[in-house]
Amino acid sequence: MKINCLGGGPAGLYFAILMKKAYPAAEIRVIERNRADDTFGFGVVFSDATLENFAEADQETYDRITGSFAHWDDIHIHFKGEVLRSTGHGFSGMSRKLMLNILQERARALDIDLRFETEIDNPEDWRDCDLVFAADGVNSLIRDAYADRFEPNVDFRPNRFVWLGTDYPFEAFTFHFIENEHGLWRTHCYRYMEGMSTLILECTNDTFDKTGLEVTDEAATAAYTARLLEPFIDGAEVITNRSHWRNFPIISCGNWSFENVVLIGDAVHTAHFSIGSGTKLAMEDAISLADAIKETGEIPAALQTYEETRKPEVESLQRAALTSLTWFEETERYYDRLEPVQFGFSLLTRSLRISHENLKLRDPDYVASIDSWFAEQAANQSGVNVPTRPAPPPMFTPFKLRDMTLRNRVVVSPMCQYSAEDGTINDWHLVHLGSRALGGAGLVMTEMTDISREGRISPGCAGMYKPEHVAAWRRVVDFVHGHSEAKIGLQLAHAGRKASTKLGWEGYDVPLDEGNWPVMAPSSIPYMEINQVPREMTRVDMDQVRDDFVRAAEMGEEAGFDMLEIHFAHGYLLSTFISPLTNRRTDAYGGPLENRMRFPLECFDAVREAWPAHKPISVRISATDWKEGGTTGADAVRIAAMLKAQGCDIVDVSAGQVVADQEPLYGRLFQTPFSDRVRLEAGIPTMTVGAISSYEDVNSILAAGRADLCVLARAHLYDPYWTRHAAFAQGHAMPWPDPYATIDDYTPRV
Repeated sequence: MKINCLGGGPAGLYFAILMKKAYPAAEIRVIERNRADDTFGFGVVFSDATLENFAEADQETYDRITGSFAHWDDIHIHFKGEVLRSTGHGFSGMSRKLMLNILQERARALDIDLRFETEIDNPEDWRDCDLVFAADGVNSLIRDAYADRFEPNVDFRPNRFVWLGTDYPFEAFTFHFIENEHGLWRTHCYRYMEGMSTLILECTNDTFDKTGLEVTDEAATAAYTARLLEPFIDGAEVITNRSHWRNFPIISCGNWSFENVVLIGDAVHTAHFSIGSGTKLAMEDAISLADAIKETGEIPAALQTYEETRKPEVESLQRAALTSLTWFEETERYYDRLEPVQFGFSLLTRSLRISHENLKLRDPDYVASIDSWFAEQAANQSGVNVPTRPAPPPMFTPFKLRDMTLRNRVVVSPMCQYSAEDGTINDWHLVHLGSRALGGAGLVMTEMTDISREGRISPGCAGMYKPEHVAAWRRVVDFVHGHSEAKIGLQLAHAGRKASTKLGWEGYDVPLDEGNWPVMAPSSIPYMEINQVPREMTRVDMDQVRDDFVRAAEMGEEAGFDMLEIHFAHGYLLSTFISPLTNRRTDAYGGPLENRMRFPLECFDAVREAWPAHKPISVRISATDWKEGGTTGADAVRIAAMLKAQGCDIVDVSAGQVVADQEPLYGRLFQTPFSDRVRLEAGIPTMTVGAISSYEDVNSILAAGRADLCVLARAHLYDPYWTRHAAFAQGHAMPWPDPYATIDDYTPRV
């Protein structure tokens, strides 16, 4: 076997070592343009949790590397004169140069051919082998030379950052947030060897421009940094090493290999330094590829296996890294609006991968202080006495909207059941909603309930437009109020151009085979080609819809609901007025956002006037259309601010489903960042939805201030008693209904 490793950094060297161990007769060359002792940067960092597979891959290298580690457990956050401390995190750092020396020595001992100061002018010159392994970094020559094969995408982010060193020995992984005349600065600092630390300085482009610094003026950068950090580093030296100001590139590739060429590490993907080391990620790539070769015994199959197994892992990590990166890009939002204790928790959980429960295992005292603070805030907000020593988990604190007080922060999401007849609900809905109220949720929302027969999504959708609907809904409301502590809310909507389609399990958004009714929308644009072309609404149509919303709200009050929610999301009628992709009107209801919001706000105002003043109203919005030219997160803030000004009490922040060709970014808690932004920038309470599945998620979201309520759908379909089971798992007592009193003596076994 003959292998050419193009790039002599840690990943290239490590892969060469692993392959030489597995195939001692292999001819392996490592080609590097720089000198053997030349490297960019200062230290690399690893978390304890990521090192186990390194030991399995090559014990000798693992022993040498870990024997050179500087280890620490603590994180210190310097924020507005306070130092917030958390422990139990388990990090290790080491000199990047020392790591290269260790890997070079190990490679030479295995008789690997190391060629430094060798330029790769033409990649084709190196393809006369079984495998070309390209680990040539962010500015990969190989990736660029074969761009048509790898299909790279490079997105340079807006913030500026610079890598520096210092002889100040940071005792913990340290973040500083420092505001000066130019703006807000963030640092990421860690000790990587005795007496030496890495220091990353980061700011917005606007802040950088105000400094007058040149991108490549290292002396001026070092002097500026020393002045900025003088109160924290006690006159220590700030050291440069090609310390140029950069914009972080998010790199991804459609393909990771072709023929006998494969990319790894920063050449094929990047993950922001705020979640760990790119070196660690690249070395894990090397392990994965080496394992694939040993498993399959041939290069083509190995490359396919490597990409199929490793790529999903990396993409998941990249999503978390993007969330973390975005937090640092938008730190000004948190710096100005969160109290120190919550700011620190928001920082520690920024990637959405570290949870309230995970932090509790690492540092129980820290999380206890978070919970006590949160309980105190909840007591002040709701007027309900909440113990603070010990405090309940955040999800089991009260929350008040007007005169409605929820016993906890868990919400059963509106979920269409497609089981009504001409809008009239039945026993299915009683059991469906009643069981989830008994299951302990603080608020139970009805499914999308339509304000007219023509406004239904399907023939099986629930309605509030006939007198008999009131009695049917009152039966459910009375059960919830009579047998649980839950509150119940009614979601009102008109399906618009998504109306007249099949039941959900027969085909979402697919038109009926027969019996279709006419549909309408702000503009005559069908949802998909297979759907009806809606008629463009007239002012008469708008008056009718507005009046239907009012009538439905009045019927909701007659049925005894505690709260209303109006549906402004997911491509239904009012949503299509808001999105520029679906509203092409040229009158007063089209054009700029203020005009597109005009009719939805008319409906809201009319409902708010008809609905009792002491009862709250929520509005569900799509914070983004997930499509170029559609609504964005910034628009969502403006929409929420308009709603707040009109008396909306809380915004239910969802996303997408407005246009069929949307391009969503799915993942754990993928919609929560929109709620976070709307809550803080518009200054209105929010509910968050989207892939929330565990009580860890709920507690993390709430404690970090990303939402005030958490809305769960599929988790409640799977387990109607989800909230009670979450309470049991956390040792939190919830009273059972009297008929279930004997359960107090029951201990579940799993």
